Amino acid sequence: MDQTKRNFLKQSAIMASALCLPSLPSFAAAGMAPAKEGFRLIVLATNWGYNGSIDAFCQQAKQAGYDGLEVWWPGEAGAQQELFAALAKHDMQVGFLAAGYDSDYTKHAQQFETMLKAATSSKVKPLYINCHSGKDYFTFAQNCALIDMTVRISKQSGVPVYHETHRSRMLFAAHVARQFIEAKPDLRLTLDISHWCNVHESLLQDQSATVAKALERASHIHARIGHPEGPQVNDPRAPEWEGAVKAHFAWWDQVVQYHRTAGKPLTFLTEFGPADYLPTLPYTRQPLADQWDINVYMMKQLKQRYSK
Repeated sequence: MDQTKRNFLKQSAIMASALCLPSLPSFAAAGMAPAKEGFRLIVLATNWGYNGSIDAFCQQAKQAGYDGLEVWWPGEAGAQQELFAALAKHDMQVGFLAAGYDSDYTKHAQQFETMLKAATSSKVKPLYINCHSGKDYFTFAQNCALIDMTVRISKQSGVPVYHETHRSRMLFAAHVARQFIEAKPDLRLTLDISHWCNVHESLLQDQSATVAKALERASHIHARIGHPEGPQVNDPRAPEWEGAVKAHFAWWDQVVQYHRTAGKPLTFLTEFGPADYLPTLPYTRQPLADQWDINVYMMKQLKQRYSK
């Protein structure tokens, strides 16, 4: 047996044994006040990395126990009709992603506004629009103008519009996001705090006041576990990530409590990504864990912890 095959079998045995590890305990978050009428937990699936049809994805997500999905707003009419038909067929809710792409601010703003207007006027009304907003190198004033545009369209359409705490975008770092939070009272966030763990190379222990401000503004959560050296742990069930997992759930607990107290629904997206977001073995690029299994595991953890 050659060395390459021997190493592959060794790695496969390690991964198989990891699947036998006991999962983190699922339990209702301790100390939470009873939820007011109107609170409900909605957990969505991501089709990021999925190569099949949208109908097949909706079916798989429904069978797994998801309430809906979050997808990029499809620009083509045929893709829109295919999506709408799948959502109706499988009784699934939806949140849309929107963004601009160009590095030139004027073109970027036009792209962003066009996509946002189309998504908010969709035949199927989304739960929300999640924005990959602006660029980290746009000026503060330019990114503020994008926020103002989204607030205007949200009020006109009645569709909530959120801005994601995402690397390379305007809210790429905690201290930068704080400036926008303090300047724009209507700014609502999609909290993907895994990015900030990576950017600041920490679990944000030294920025607790800034994190607290973000938690108060969060209306949607991307439930991925980051760590100081990356935006995604290889497998949240592995014991070496216990500290990072507990930190993320502690942040999410606070957001859930705000929504329970206010009697407002809260959406989560389980967003562990595929290779190369998911770490892989060198040369073969074989993922170190199964993306779908991890996301379903996270969905079940969230429902058991927060639905009671």
